[in-house]
Amino acid sequence: MDDPRFMLLYGVLAGILFASFRKAVYDRKMRLAVANVPIVGSSGFFASWWDGFRFIHQAPELIQRGYDLYPEGIFRVARLFRWEYVVCGQKLIKDIAGAPEHVVSFTEGIEESIQAKFTMGRERAENHYHLDVIRTTLTRNLHNCFPDVRDEIICAFDEVLQLQGSEWKSHPVLPTMMAIVARVSNRLFVGLPLCRDKAYLANNVAYTVDVMRSANKITLLPPFLRPIFAPLISSKNKSNTKAVEILGPLIEERLAKEAELGPDWPGRPVKLLDNVYGHEDQRTVLPLTLRILSINMAAIHTSSTAFTQALFDLTTHPEYLLPMREEVEHVVAEEASCESQRVNTNGSLVMARKVIAKEGFRFSDGTVLPCGSYLAAASRPTHYDESKYENAAKFDGFRFARERAEHQANHEANDSQVVFKRQMISTAVDHLPFGTGKHACPGHFFAATELKAMMAHLVLNYDVKPEVEGVRPADIVFSHRLSP
Repeated sequence: MDDPRFMLLYGVLAGILFASFRKAVYDRKMRLAVANVPIVGSSGFFASWWDGFRFIHQAPELIQRGYDLYPEGIFRVARLFRWEYVVCGQKLIKDIAGAPEHVVSFTEGIEESIQAKFTMGRERAENHYHLDVIRTTLTRNLHNCFPDVRDEIICAFDEVLQLQGSEWKSHPVLPTMMAIVARVSNRLFVGLPLCRDKAYLANNVAYTVDVMRSANKITLLPPFLRPIFAPLISSKNKSNTKAVEILGPLIEERLAKEAELGPDWPGRPVKLLDNVYGHEDQRTVLPLTLRILSINMAAIHTSSTAFTQALFDLTTHPEYLLPMREEVEHVVAEEASCESQRVNTNGSLVMARKVIAKEGFRFSDGTVLPCGSYLAAASRPTHYDESKYENAAKFDGFRFARERAEHQANHEANDSQVVFKRQMISTAVDHLPFGTGKHACPGHFFAATELKAMMAHLVLNYDVKPEVEGVRPADIVFSHRLSP
């Protein structure tokens, strides 16, 4: 008993037994509540737990199998410590897209996915006031700020790629794109000169990587063990301290200017930093710094992943390079990036939610999920559905341009629903890269603008090819996430 190794082993075994007991009680409760929701996989206690382990590396196949069986319904698959309810079909996806937050919670769904209370901090996990700022102020100012975005794209590509003459140079795509996206995004978030500060940018990228890696590890722990071990896994405190050290002086300066000259002081920059002050208790250095850090995480992770997938598609299908170059003002990334998001989305599931209403949530087909259920929409299978996309498994870079041209030929161009159909900024129940409904990605206008401008710059100024001709690097699969 005095051997610490024995005590550690004893604690682990006790934890496993307790987790097993809790899972058995949870499974029985859920089986009684949702007996009408089919299971893809096994329903037995031990077999379903094994399915939960399989889900970590085989989620795309399991979800696709369920979608093939229930393309307009709901099915469930086992996760390690719970069930995941997967919603399929436009009608049912529309149900969760329009569900009120007090019934089906976006906040709780995201919390389970990225473990924000542990990886980012409780206040940022529970208070999302900055999303409204991104949705409104940032979006409204995109047109006026685009020259800054364009300028930063030019400088960032030159300085990060460091190419000379006509010689080929090899780059690991995702880290390279994270460095570029961090610079371009922060031109709008904090402005010059901080958006080019190497230490500031490196900290934002490191924080982004740590949040996603830590979340993956934490979800492997039983929920009751997460408060104990999650602080040992996440490096958020280190990143927070560094961010305050670098960004703090700028925030102090802006707050002092506002205190002296008022909220609309002459020459006030139109940056995200100057609009995320939020409530009075947020108007200090620490909460504002951490808010900007979390916004960076979302922007860097999503945009760099999307651009990497698009670049892989471009090098796998080089026949699109010249047409894009020729029509860069017109078609460029609007079409190819949109198709890339369809074929190579960032996961098999999207729109993660948790039912929090005591009475549960009733779908339009009569299915009721009880309080405590986690659900998500089947995004990748939707994008590969032949009933929604002709030759759905095939990458067709000008698919959406051709669809709009066909609508115009049929004299439907004056229909606003048709004009915006299949645009990269569009969200729809059959096109889910940004989700859809009231909780669609608040920054999707900015992300689409940034990605299109980056792709336009790349195809005009560079030649690209894969490291191995004809080979597209395989995605990394972890649970429902797909990462390049």
